[in-house]
Amino acid sequence: MHLPGMDGIGEGEELTHVYKLLFESAAEGLIVVDTQGIIRLANMRANEMFGYKVNELQGMTVDTLLPDKFRGSHAAHRDNYMRKPAKRSMGIGMDLAGRRKDGSEFPVEISLNNFMGKDGKMYVMGLITDITVRRGVEEQIRRINEDLEGRVKQRTRELEESQKLYKIVARNFPDGTINVFDRELNYVFVEGMELFQYGVTSEKLVGTSYLERLPDEVRNFMKEKLTGVFDGKGNASFEINLAERHYSMNAVALHDSKGRIDQVLLVERDSTRQKKAEKDMLEALEKERQLNELKSRFVSMASHEFRTPLGAILSSTSLIEEYIAHNDATLAYVREKTAKHLKRIKSSIGNLTSILNDFLSLDKLEQGRVEPKPDFLDIVKFTHELIDELKPTLKKGQTIKYEHEGVQIQVFTDEQMLRNILLNLLSNARKYSPEDSLIEIRTAHSPGVIKASVTDHGMGIPEEDQLHLFERFFRAKNAIHLQGTGLGLNIVKRYLDLMGGSISFRTSEGKGTTFTITLPANQFD
Repeated sequence: MHLPGMDGIGEGEELTHVYKLLFESAAEGLIVVDTQGIIRLANMRANEMFGYKVNELQGMTVDTLLPDKFRGSHAAHRDNYMRKPAKRSMGIGMDLAGRRKDGSEFPVEISLNNFMGKDGKMYVMGLITDITVRRGVEEQIRRINEDLEGRVKQRTRELEESQKLYKIVARNFPDGTINVFDRELNYVFVEGMELFQYGVTSEKLVGTSYLERLPDEVRNFMKEKLTGVFDGKGNASFEINLAERHYSMNAVALHDSKGRIDQVLLVERDSTRQKKAEKDMLEALEKERQLNELKSRFVSMASHEFRTPLGAILSSTSLIEEYIAHNDATLAYVREKTAKHLKRIKSSIGNLTSILNDFLSLDKLEQGRVEPKPDFLDIVKFTHELIDELKPTLKKGQTIKYEHEGVQIQVFTDEQMLRNILLNLLSNARKYSPEDSLIEIRTAHSPGVIKASVTDHGMGIPEEDQLHLFERFFRAKNAIHLQGTGLGLNIVKRYLDLMGGSISFRTSEGKGTTFTITLPANQFD
Protein backbone atom coordinates (compact mmCIF):
# COMPACT_ATOMS: atom_id res chain seq x y z
CA MET A 1 0.00 0.00 0.00
CA HIS A 2 1.33 3.44 -0.97
CA LEU A 3 1.48 5.66 2.14
CA PRO A 4 0.05 9.02 1.04
CA GLY A 5 2.68 11.75 1.08
CA MET A 6 5.40 9.49 2.49
CA ASP A 7 7.58 9.04 -0.63
CA GLY A 8 8.70 12.65 -0.63
CA ILE A 9 9.56 12.81 3.03
CA GLY A 10 12.85 10.85 3.09
CA GLU A 11 15.59 9.62 0.80
CA GLY A 12 14.62 6.51 -1.16
CA GLU A 13 12.73 3.33 -0.50
CA GLU A 14 14.74 2.39 2.59
CA LEU A 15 13.47 5.38 4.57
CA THR A 16 9.92 4.79 3.31
CA HIS A 17 10.20 1.21 4.53
CA VAL A 18 11.27 2.47 7.95
CA TYR A 19 8.24 4.75 8.21
CA LYS A 20 5.96 1.89 7.25
CA LEU A 21 7.46 -0.28 9.98
CA LEU A 22 6.95 2.51 12.52
CA PHE A 23 3.36 3.00 11.32
CA GLU A 24 2.46 -0.67 11.61
CA SER A 25 4.26 -1.33 14.89
CA ALA A 26 2.88 1.70 16.75
CA ALA A 27 1.26 0.78 20.09
CA GLU A 28 -1.60 3.19 19.43
CA GLY A 29 -4.11 3.13 16.63
CA LEU A 30 -3.19 5.20 13.56
CA ILE A 31 -5.53 6.04 10.69
CA VAL A 32 -5.13 8.35 7.69
CA VAL A 33 -8.30 10.01 6.42
CA ASP A 34 -8.82 12.15 3.31
CA THR A 35 -10.93 15.29 3.12
CA GLN A 36 -14.06 13.23 2.38
CA GLY A 37 -13.70 11.23 5.56
CA ILE A 38 -12.56 8.04 3.80
CA ILE A 39 -10.05 5.94 5.70
CA ARG A 40 -7.06 5.62 3.38
CA LEU A 41 -4.83 3.76 5.77
CA ALA A 42 -5.12 2.09 9.20
CA ASN A 43 -2.43 0.25 11.12
CA MET A 44 -2.85 -3.16 12.74
CA ARG A 45 -3.52 -1.64 16.16
CA ALA A 46 -6.36 0.52 14.77
CA ASN A 47 -8.02 -2.48 13.10
CA GLU A 48 -7.59 -4.55 16.25
CA MET A 49 -8.86 -1.72 18.51
CA PHE A 50 -12.12 -1.41 16.57
CA GLY A 51 -12.56 -5.16 16.04
CA TYR A 52 -11.75 -5.36 12.34
CA LYS A 53 -9.43 -7.63 10.37
CA VAL A 54 -6.15 -6.33 9.00
CA ASN A 55 -6.76 -3.72 6.28
CA GLU A 56 -10.57 -4.08 6.73
CA LEU A 57 -10.95 -0.43 7.75
CA GLN A 58 -9.29 0.78 4.58
CA GLY A 59 -11.86 2.43 2.30
CA MET A 60 -14.53 2.78 4.99
CA THR A 61 -15.78 6.17 6.18
CA VAL A 62 -14.42 7.40 9.46
CA ASP A 63 -18.04 7.85 10.67
CA THR A 64 -18.20 4.07 10.91
CA LEU A 65 -15.94 4.32 13.95
CA LEU A 66 -18.19 6.83 15.72
CA PRO A 67 -21.12 6.12 18.08
CA ASP A 68 -24.52 7.12 16.73
CA LYS A 69 -24.74 10.16 19.00
CA PHE A 70 -21.64 11.73 17.38
CA ARG A 71 -22.31 10.90 13.71
CA GLY A 72 -24.83 13.63 13.01
CA SER A 73 -22.45 16.45 13.89
CA HIS A 74 -19.17 14.89 12.77
CA ALA A 75 -19.36 15.95 9.11
CA ALA A 76 -19.64 19.62 10.10
CA HIS A 77 -16.73 19.28 12.55
CA ARG A 78 -14.62 17.57 9.85
CA ASP A 79 -15.34 20.31 7.31
CA ASN A 80 -14.43 23.01 9.86
CA TYR A 81 -11.15 21.23 10.58
CA MET A 82 -10.31 20.89 6.89
CA ARG A 83 -10.86 24.62 6.41
CA LYS A 84 -8.59 25.44 9.35
CA PRO A 85 -6.35 22.41 9.84
CA ALA A 86 -4.10 22.35 12.88
CA LYS A 87 -2.56 19.92 15.34
CA ARG A 88 -5.28 19.09 17.84
CA SER A 89 -6.03 16.74 20.74
CA MET A 90 -9.55 15.40 21.29
CA GLY A 91 -11.18 13.58 24.22
CA ILE A 92 -9.01 15.03 26.99
CA GLY A 93 -11.30 16.15 29.79
CA MET A 94 -14.40 15.01 27.91
CA ASP A 95 -16.28 11.78 27.19
CA LEU A 96 -15.22 10.82 23.62
CA ALA A 97 -15.99 7.27 22.50
CA GLY A 98 -15.24 4.94 19.60
CA ARG A 99 -17.57 2.31 18.14
CA ARG A 100 -16.36 -1.23 17.53
CA LYS A 101 -17.53 -3.46 14.70
CA ASP A 102 -19.83 -5.33 17.13
CA GLY A 103 -21.49 -2.04 18.14
CA SER A 104 -19.88 -1.78 21.57
CA GLU A 105 -18.37 1.53 22.61
CA PHE A 106 -15.17 2.37 24.46
CA PRO A 107 -13.55 5.62 25.65
CA VAL A 108 -10.80 7.12 23.47
CA GLU A 109 -8.51 10.10 23.14
CA ILE A 110 -7.54 11.28 19.62
CA SER A 111 -4.70 13.49 18.40
CA LEU A 112 -5.10 14.95 14.89
CA ASN A 113 -2.32 16.15 12.56
CA ASN A 114 -2.76 17.21 8.94
CA PHE A 115 -0.20 16.79 6.13
CA MET A 116 -0.02 17.15 2.32
CA GLY A 117 0.40 13.99 0.27
CA LYS A 118 2.60 13.57 -2.79
CA ASP A 119 -0.56 13.92 -4.85
CA GLY A 120 -1.01 17.44 -3.51
CA LYS A 121 -4.06 16.56 -1.44
CA MET A 122 -4.48 17.14 2.29
CA TYR A 123 -4.76 14.18 4.62
CA VAL A 124 -5.35 13.93 8.35
CA MET A 125 -3.57 11.39 10.54
CA GLY A 126 -5.34 10.42 13.73
CA LEU A 127 -3.55 8.90 16.71
CA ILE A 128 -6.22 6.95 18.65
CA THR A 129 -5.67 5.80 22.25
CA ASP A 130 -8.00 3.30 23.93
CA ILE A 131 -8.26 4.72 27.47
CA THR A 132 -10.54 1.98 28.85
CA VAL A 133 -7.87 0.72 31.23
CA ARG A 134 -6.88 4.24 32.21
CA ARG A 135 -10.52 5.13 32.92
CA GLY A 136 -10.79 2.02 35.08
CA VAL A 137 -7.66 3.01 36.95
CA GLU A 138 -8.95 6.58 37.27
CA GLU A 139 -12.27 5.28 38.63
CA GLN A 140 -10.41 3.07 41.07
CA ILE A 141 -8.27 6.02 42.12
CA ARG A 142 -11.41 8.14 42.49
CA ARG A 143 -12.98 5.51 44.75
CA ILE A 144 -9.77 5.22 46.73
CA ASN A 145 -9.66 9.01 47.07
CA GLU A 146 -13.29 9.07 48.19
CA ASP A 147 -12.54 6.36 50.72
CA LEU A 148 -9.49 8.22 51.94
CA GLU A 149 -11.46 11.44 52.08
CA GLY A 150 -14.15 9.69 54.11
CA ARG A 151 -11.53 8.33 56.49
CA VAL A 152 -9.97 11.76 56.82
CA LYS A 153 -13.36 13.27 57.58
CA GLN A 154 -14.01 10.57 60.16
CA ARG A 155 -10.65 11.18 61.77
CA THR A 156 -11.33 14.91 61.70
CA ARG A 157 -14.57 14.38 63.61
CA GLU A 158 -12.73 12.26 66.17
CA LEU A 159 -10.21 15.06 66.64
CA GLU A 160 -12.72 17.90 67.03
CA GLU A 161 -11.75 18.29 70.68
CA SER A 162 -8.07 18.50 69.85
CA GLN A 163 -6.21 21.79 69.82
CA LYS A 164 -5.69 21.84 66.05
CA LEU A 165 -9.38 21.68 65.13
CA TYR A 166 -11.24 23.39 68.00
CA LYS A 167 -11.46 26.73 66.18
CA ILE A 168 -13.34 25.26 63.21
CA VAL A 169 -15.81 23.55 65.51
CA ALA A 170 -16.22 26.41 67.95
CA ARG A 171 -17.24 29.09 65.45
CA ASN A 172 -20.53 27.33 64.83
CA PHE A 173 -21.10 25.92 68.31
CA PRO A 174 -24.84 26.59 68.77
CA ASP A 175 -25.64 26.42 72.50
CA GLY A 176 -22.79 27.85 74.49
CA THR A 177 -19.07 28.40 73.94
CA ILE A 178 -15.86 26.49 73.34
CA ASN A 179 -12.96 27.87 75.35
CA VAL A 180 -9.24 27.20 75.67
CA PHE A 181 -7.33 28.41 78.75
CA ASP A 182 -3.68 28.60 79.67
CA ARG A 183 -2.39 27.60 83.10
CA GLU A 184 -3.38 31.01 84.54
CA LEU A 185 -6.93 30.34 83.30
CA ASN A 186 -6.74 33.20 80.83
CA TYR A 187 -8.52 32.88 77.51
CA VAL A 188 -6.35 31.56 74.69
CA PHE A 189 -9.36 31.02 72.49
CA VAL A 190 -13.13 31.39 72.79
CA GLU A 191 -15.89 30.98 70.24
CA GLY A 192 -19.57 30.09 70.15
CA MET A 193 -22.97 31.42 69.20
CA GLU A 194 -23.63 32.51 72.78
CA LEU A 195 -21.03 35.27 72.40
CA PHE A 196 -23.21 36.91 69.77
CA GLN A 197 -26.25 36.70 72.05
CA TYR A 198 -24.42 38.69 74.72
CA GLY A 199 -22.72 41.08 72.30
CA VAL A 200 -19.20 39.93 73.17
CA THR A 201 -16.44 39.16 70.66
CA SER A 202 -13.76 36.54 71.08
CA GLU A 203 -11.09 39.16 70.38
CA LYS A 204 -12.08 41.12 73.49
CA LEU A 205 -11.91 38.04 75.71
CA VAL A 206 -8.62 36.51 74.54
CA GLY A 207 -5.92 37.26 77.11
CA THR A 208 -8.41 38.11 79.89
CA SER A 209 -9.20 36.06 82.99
CA TYR A 210 -12.00 33.52 82.73
CA LEU A 211 -12.55 33.39 86.49
CA GLU A 212 -13.15 37.14 86.75
CA ARG A 213 -16.20 36.78 84.51
CA LEU A 214 -17.82 34.24 86.83
CA PRO A 215 -20.16 34.97 89.76
CA ASP A 216 -18.64 34.58 93.21
CA GLU A 217 -20.74 31.52 94.04
CA VAL A 218 -19.20 29.36 91.28
CA ARG A 219 -15.72 30.89 90.90
CA ASN A 220 -13.90 28.66 93.38
CA PHE A 221 -15.74 25.59 92.14
CA MET A 222 -14.69 26.25 88.51
CA LYS A 223 -11.11 27.01 89.54
CA GLU A 224 -10.90 23.70 91.39
CA LYS A 225 -12.27 21.73 88.44
CA LEU A 226 -10.02 23.33 85.79
CA THR A 227 -6.92 23.24 87.97
CA GLY A 228 -7.54 19.54 88.55
CA VAL A 229 -7.44 18.93 84.79
CA PHE A 230 -4.15 20.86 84.52
CA ASP A 231 -2.75 18.76 87.38
CA GLY A 232 -3.42 15.56 85.46
CA LYS A 233 -6.40 14.37 87.48
CA GLY A 234 -8.27 13.58 84.27
CA ASN A 235 -10.95 15.22 82.20
CA ALA A 236 -13.95 16.62 84.05
CA SER A 237 -17.68 16.67 83.28
CA PHE A 238 -20.06 18.57 85.54
CA GLU A 239 -23.04 20.94 85.63
CA ILE A 240 -23.52 24.43 87.07
CA ASN A 241 -26.14 27.17 87.19
CA LEU A 242 -25.22 30.65 85.94
CA ALA A 243 -27.68 33.55 85.94
CA GLU A 244 -30.73 31.24 85.96
CA ARG A 245 -29.26 29.23 83.07
CA HIS A 246 -28.17 25.62 83.30
CA TYR A 247 -24.83 24.63 81.77
CA SER A 248 -23.20 21.28 81.09
CA MET A 249 -19.39 21.53 81.27
CA ASN A 250 -16.75 19.27 79.74
CA ALA A 251 -13.07 20.07 80.44
CA VAL A 252 -10.40 18.26 78.37
CA ALA A 253 -6.61 18.42 78.76
CA LEU A 254 -4.59 19.57 75.70
CA HIS A 255 -0.99 18.42 75.36
CA ASP A 256 2.00 20.04 73.69
CA SER A 257 4.46 18.24 71.40
CA LYS A 258 6.26 16.81 74.44
CA GLY A 259 3.07 15.37 75.93
CA ARG A 260 2.76 17.96 78.68
CA ILE A 261 -0.61 19.53 79.56
CA ASP A 262 -0.26 23.18 78.60
CA GLN A 263 -3.89 24.12 77.90
CA VAL A 264 -7.41 23.05 78.81
CA LEU A 265 -10.35 22.92 76.43
CA LEU A 266 -13.66 23.76 78.15
CA VAL A 267 -16.93 23.17 76.32
CA GLU A 268 -19.80 25.10 77.91
CA ARG A 269 -23.19 23.95 76.64
CA ASP A 270 -26.40 25.73 77.62
CA SER A 271 -28.69 22.85 78.55
CA THR A 272 -31.50 25.00 79.97
CA ARG A 273 -34.00 24.01 77.29
CA GLN A 274 -33.06 20.35 77.59
CA LYS A 275 -33.48 20.41 81.37
CA LYS A 276 -36.84 22.16 81.03
CA ALA A 277 -37.95 19.61 78.45
CA GLU A 278 -36.90 16.79 80.79
CA LYS A 279 -38.75 18.43 83.68
CA ASP A 280 -41.88 18.97 81.56
CA MET A 281 -41.75 15.35 80.41
CA LEU A 282 -41.44 14.07 83.98
CA GLU A 283 -44.32 16.30 85.08
CA ALA A 284 -46.44 15.06 82.18
CA LEU A 285 -45.62 11.46 83.07
CA GLU A 286 -46.49 12.13 86.70
CA LYS A 287 -49.81 13.74 85.71
CA GLU A 288 -50.57 10.77 83.49
CA ARG A 289 -49.72 8.41 86.35
CA GLN A 290 -51.96 10.37 88.72
CA LEU A 291 -54.77 10.38 86.16
CA ASN A 292 -54.52 6.63 85.69
CA GLU A 293 -54.49 6.18 89.44
CA LEU A 294 -57.56 8.42 89.79
CA LYS A 295 -59.35 6.43 87.10
CA SER A 296 -58.58 3.20 88.93
CA ARG A 297 -59.75 4.67 92.23
CA PHE A 298 -62.92 5.98 90.63
CA VAL A 299 -63.83 2.64 89.04
CA SER A 300 -63.15 0.81 92.29
CA MET A 301 -65.04 3.34 94.41
CA ALA A 302 -68.01 3.70 92.06
CA SER A 303 -68.52 -0.05 91.67
CA HIS A 304 -68.52 -0.47 95.45
CA GLU A 305 -70.39 2.65 96.56
CA PHE A 306 -73.23 2.26 94.09
CA ARG A 307 -73.54 -1.51 94.57
CA THR A 308 -73.99 -1.29 98.36
CA PRO A 309 -77.04 1.04 98.55
CA LEU A 310 -78.61 -0.49 95.45
CA GLY A 311 -78.25 -3.94 97.00
CA ALA A 312 -79.84 -2.69 100.20
CA ILE A 313 -82.76 -1.18 98.28
CA LEU A 314 -83.28 -4.39 96.30
CA SER A 315 -83.20 -6.67 99.33
CA SER A 316 -85.48 -4.38 101.38
CA THR A 317 -87.97 -4.19 98.52
CA SER A 318 -88.03 -7.99 98.24
CA LEU A 319 -88.61 -8.36 101.99
CA ILE A 320 -91.47 -5.83 101.93
CA GLU A 321 -93.09 -7.81 99.12
CA GLU A 322 -92.76 -10.99 101.20
CA TYR A 323 -94.31 -9.33 104.28
CA ILE A 324 -97.26 -8.08 102.28
CA ALA A 325 -97.79 -11.48 100.61
CA HIS A 326 -97.55 -13.43 103.90
CA ASN A 327 -101.08 -14.56 104.80
CA ASP A 328 -100.36 -15.11 108.49
CA ALA A 329 -98.80 -11.70 109.11
CA THR A 330 -100.72 -9.21 111.20
CA LEU A 331 -101.16 -5.66 110.03
CA ALA A 332 -99.02 -4.33 112.86
CA TYR A 333 -96.24 -6.77 112.03
CA VAL A 334 -96.33 -5.79 108.35
CA ARG A 335 -96.29 -2.11 109.23
CA GLU A 336 -93.38 -2.55 111.60
CA LYS A 337 -91.24 -4.51 109.15
CA THR A 338 -92.23 -2.30 106.23
CA ALA A 339 -91.31 0.85 108.13
CA LYS A 340 -87.94 -0.65 109.03
CA HIS A 341 -87.06 -1.45 105.44
CA LEU A 342 -88.51 1.78 104.06
CA LYS A 343 -86.16 3.59 106.41
CA ARG A 344 -83.33 1.47 105.06
CA ILE A 345 -84.37 2.30 101.48
CA LYS A 346 -84.56 5.98 102.34
CA SER A 347 -81.08 5.85 103.87
CA SER A 348 -79.66 4.09 100.81
CA ILE A 349 -81.27 6.62 98.48
CA GLY A 350 -79.78 9.36 100.63
CA ASN A 351 -76.35 7.78 100.27
CA LEU A 352 -76.77 7.54 96.50
CA THR A 353 -77.89 11.16 96.38
CA SER A 354 -74.85 12.19 98.41
CA ILE A 355 -72.54 10.31 96.03
CA LEU A 356 -74.17 11.89 92.98
CA ASN A 357 -73.99 15.32 94.59
CA ASP A 358 -70.26 14.81 95.16
CA PHE A 359 -69.79 13.87 91.50
CA LEU A 360 -71.84 16.86 90.31
CA SER A 361 -69.96 19.25 92.60
CA LEU A 362 -66.61 17.91 91.43
CA ASP A 363 -67.67 18.16 87.77
CA LYS A 364 -68.72 21.80 88.19
CA LEU A 365 -65.48 22.61 89.99
CA GLU A 366 -63.40 20.89 87.29
CA GLN A 367 -65.14 22.88 84.56
CA GLY A 368 -64.77 26.18 86.40
CA ARG A 369 -68.54 26.67 86.61
CA VAL A 370 -68.57 27.46 90.34
CA GLU A 371 -68.21 31.04 91.55
CA PRO A 372 -68.85 32.46 95.03
CA LYS A 373 -72.12 34.38 95.35
CA PRO A 374 -71.94 36.11 98.74
CA ASP A 375 -75.01 37.37 100.59
CA PHE A 376 -75.98 38.32 104.12
CA LEU A 377 -76.09 35.35 106.49
CA ASP A 378 -76.88 34.90 110.20
CA ILE A 379 -74.10 32.48 111.09
CA VAL A 380 -75.70 31.15 114.32
CA LYS A 381 -79.14 30.56 112.83
CA PHE A 382 -77.53 29.02 109.76
CA THR A 383 -75.54 26.53 111.87
CA HIS A 384 -78.58 25.47 113.94
CA GLU A 385 -80.46 24.72 110.72
CA LEU A 386 -77.58 22.53 109.51
CA ILE A 387 -77.60 20.58 112.77
CA ASP A 388 -81.37 20.02 112.54
CA GLU A 389 -80.92 18.76 108.98
CA LEU A 390 -78.25 16.28 110.04
CA LYS A 391 -79.92 14.94 113.24
CA PRO A 392 -82.09 12.28 111.53
CA THR A 393 -78.96 10.64 110.10
CA LEU A 394 -77.06 10.36 113.41
CA LYS A 395 -76.08 6.98 114.77
CA LYS A 396 -77.71 5.63 117.92
CA GLY A 397 -76.79 7.79 120.91
CA GLN A 398 -74.81 10.36 118.89
CA THR A 399 -75.33 14.03 119.86
CA ILE A 400 -74.18 17.35 118.41
CA LYS A 401 -73.08 20.20 120.67
CA TYR A 402 -72.88 23.72 119.19
CA GLU A 403 -71.13 26.78 120.64
CA HIS A 404 -70.71 30.26 119.17
CA GLU A 405 -68.11 32.64 120.57
CA GLY A 406 -69.17 36.27 120.63
CA VAL A 407 -72.39 38.04 119.70
CA GLN A 408 -74.78 36.74 117.08
CA ILE A 409 -73.88 38.46 113.81
CA GLN A 410 -74.61 38.55 110.11
CA VAL A 411 -71.76 37.97 107.72
CA PHE A 412 -71.40 38.46 103.96
CA THR A 413 -70.43 35.13 102.40
CA ASP A 414 -71.63 32.39 100.01
CA GLU A 415 -74.31 30.47 101.92
CA GLN A 416 -74.47 27.44 99.59
CA MET A 417 -70.71 26.88 99.59
CA LEU A 418 -70.49 27.27 103.37
CA ARG A 419 -73.43 24.87 103.75
CA ASN A 420 -71.71 22.22 101.61
CA ILE A 421 -68.45 22.66 103.52
CA LEU A 422 -69.95 22.31 107.01
CA LEU A 423 -72.37 19.53 106.02
CA ASN A 424 -69.46 17.56 104.62
CA LEU A 425 -67.39 17.99 107.78
CA LEU A 426 -70.36 17.14 110.05
CA SER A 427 -71.25 14.09 107.92
CA ASN A 428 -67.67 12.84 108.20
CA ALA A 429 -67.75 13.35 111.98
CA ARG A 430 -70.96 11.27 112.18
CA LYS A 431 -69.63 8.57 109.85
CA TYR A 432 -66.24 8.07 111.52
CA SER A 433 -67.50 8.30 115.15
CA PRO A 434 -69.02 5.44 117.14
CA GLU A 435 -72.51 5.29 118.65
CA ASP A 436 -73.11 7.26 121.86
CA SER A 437 -70.36 9.75 120.95
CA LEU A 438 -70.32 13.56 120.99
CA ILE A 439 -69.81 15.74 117.91
CA GLU A 440 -68.87 19.35 118.59
CA ILE A 441 -69.17 22.35 116.28
CA ARG A 442 -67.93 25.82 117.15
CA THR A 443 -68.20 29.11 115.25
CA ALA A 444 -66.44 32.37 115.99
CA HIS A 445 -65.70 35.66 114.36
CA SER A 446 -63.07 38.35 114.43
CA PRO A 447 -62.98 41.44 112.19
CA GLY A 448 -63.33 40.22 108.58
CA VAL A 449 -62.91 36.53 109.47
CA ILE A 450 -65.23 33.58 110.12
CA LYS A 451 -63.92 30.49 111.86
CA ALA A 452 -65.71 27.18 112.27
CA SER A 453 -64.46 23.90 113.71
CA VAL A 454 -65.95 20.40 113.80
CA THR A 455 -64.63 17.89 116.36
CA ASP A 456 -65.37 14.18 116.57
CA HIS A 457 -64.16 11.50 118.99
CA GLY A 458 -63.85 8.77 116.43
CA MET A 459 -61.11 6.73 114.76
CA GLY A 460 -58.74 9.58 113.86
CA ILE A 461 -56.45 9.66 110.81
CA PRO A 462 -53.28 7.55 110.50
CA GLU A 463 -50.14 9.67 110.25
CA GLU A 464 -49.03 8.18 106.92
CA ASP A 465 -52.40 9.11 105.34
CA GLN A 466 -52.56 12.72 106.49
CA LEU A 467 -50.48 14.11 103.61
CA HIS A 468 -52.98 12.77 101.04
CA LEU A 469 -56.16 13.67 102.92
CA PHE A 470 -57.41 16.30 100.43
CA GLU A 471 -56.67 14.30 97.26
CA ARG A 472 -59.49 13.07 95.04
CA PHE A 473 -60.80 9.56 95.82
CA PHE A 474 -58.38 9.15 98.73
CA ARG A 475 -59.54 7.00 101.64
CA ALA A 476 -57.53 6.55 104.83
CA LYS A 477 -56.54 2.93 105.43
CA ASN A 478 -58.66 2.69 108.61
CA ALA A 479 -61.78 3.97 106.79
CA ILE A 480 -61.79 1.80 103.68
CA HIS A 481 -64.47 -0.49 105.15
CA LEU A 482 -66.85 2.47 105.57
CA GLN A 483 -69.00 3.85 102.79
CA GLY A 484 -67.61 6.97 101.08
CA THR A 485 -66.36 8.38 97.79
CA GLY A 486 -63.12 9.97 98.94
CA LEU A 487 -64.27 13.22 97.30
CA GLY A 488 -65.71 15.14 100.25
CA LEU A 489 -62.57 16.76 101.66
CA ASN A 490 -61.25 17.45 98.17
CA ILE A 491 -64.46 19.35 97.38
CA VAL A 492 -64.28 21.19 100.73
CA LYS A 493 -60.70 22.27 99.98
CA ARG A 494 -61.61 23.49 96.49
CA TYR A 495 -64.63 25.44 97.76
CA LEU A 496 -62.42 27.11 100.36
CA ASP A 497 -59.83 27.97 97.70
CA LEU A 498 -62.54 29.68 95.63
CA MET A 499 -63.73 31.62 98.68
CA GLY A 500 -60.20 32.63 99.69
CA GLY A 501 -60.31 30.48 102.80
CA SER A 502 -58.22 27.69 104.32
CA ILE A 503 -58.59 24.44 106.25
CA SER A 504 -56.44 22.75 108.88
CA PHE A 505 -56.84 19.74 111.15
CA ARG A 506 -55.60 18.10 114.34
CA THR A 507 -55.97 14.37 114.77
CA SER A 508 -54.95 11.47 116.96
CA GLU A 509 -55.52 7.95 115.73
CA GLY A 510 -58.13 6.22 117.89
CA LYS A 511 -59.13 9.46 119.68
CA GLY A 512 -60.66 11.76 117.08
CA THR A 513 -60.14 14.69 114.72
CA THR A 514 -60.82 18.44 114.62
CA PHE A 515 -61.17 20.28 111.30
CA THR A 516 -60.99 24.09 111.36
CA ILE A 517 -61.93 26.36 108.47
CA THR A 518 -61.16 30.06 108.14
CA LEU A 519 -63.04 32.36 105.74
CA PRO A 520 -62.84 36.06 104.94
CA ALA A 521 -66.19 37.75 105.56
CA ASN A 522 -67.53 41.21 106.28
CA GLN A 523 -69.62 41.19 109.44
CA PHE A 524 -72.68 43.17 110.36
CA ASP A 525 -74.04 43.38 113.89
